[in-house]
Amino acid sequence: MQDPDVVFRALADPTRRSVLDRLREHTGQTLGELCEPLQMARQSATQHIDLLEAANLVSTVRQGREKLHYLNPIPIWEIHERWIEKFERPRVRALRAIKHRAEETTMADRPNYVYVTYIEASAERVWEALTDARLTAEYWGHSNVSDWKPESPWEHQRVDGSGVADVVGTVLEAEPPRRLAMTFDTPGVTPPEGPSKVTFTIEAYERIVKLTVTHENFTDDSSEAISAGWPAVCANLKSLLETGHVLPTPPWEMHDQLRAAQMAANDRRAGRR
Repeated sequence: MQDPDVVFRALADPTRRSVLDRLREHTGQTLGELCEPLQMARQSATQHIDLLEAANLVSTVRQGREKLHYLNPIPIWEIHERWIEKFERPRVRALRAIKHRAEETTMADRPNYVYVTYIEASAERVWEALTDARLTAEYWGHSNVSDWKPESPWEHQRVDGSGVADVVGTVLEAEPPRRLAMTFDTPGVTPPEGPSKVTFTIEAYERIVKLTVTHENFTDDSSEAISAGWPAVCANLKSLLETGHVLPTPPWEMHDQLRAAQMAANDRRAGRR
């Protein structure tokens, strides 16, 4: 969990809250776009944005020459889980709205969903965990199978011995140990807007890495599964690399009905019972 003191300090300032509100309404903004409406010098505005990024409330992704900023609702959601959910079982509508809005794209050719986590491991170890079929089976519940060369196919195979793949795609980029990108779609489904794309960016810093997962061009009916799935997978990956063990309960079991429905739909498409 992100240090709540850091999160609360970041949220305490009205200027920083206004930045988060603007990202909630219009995600994926450049530094210039964020600074433009703020009535202060660019250097002062940049300091506010840096504090939000340090609190993990804002994540960034480089796209060409631009650095795009995205609202990361996870620290707010963790505060909700710690102090609110115990007393109010239904999810707080305001937080859910922030989460939902943060995952939507309103600007063409920009990522739909961005998730950031920090892991105490080497970049090489994180790359291995993303591309080794045995390791992915351990923390993801599926084996990612490929030779991981650009233009090669890859499959997200079940670990029940059936060899059934619930996600398939093509490797688009493979730059070990820094960047991996591939298409990411249901077998037999051709999205009308083109394939979905997932990119893993691994940035090493001393003894830790920053892992950014960017999921682009997915359909509206996939948003719930994506917003639930990536945090669960990354949490289990982080636990495995830092402790040698996955979490005691697979985190996706919290969304078991959603996961089962997706797999059943894949079986129906393939004519399996």
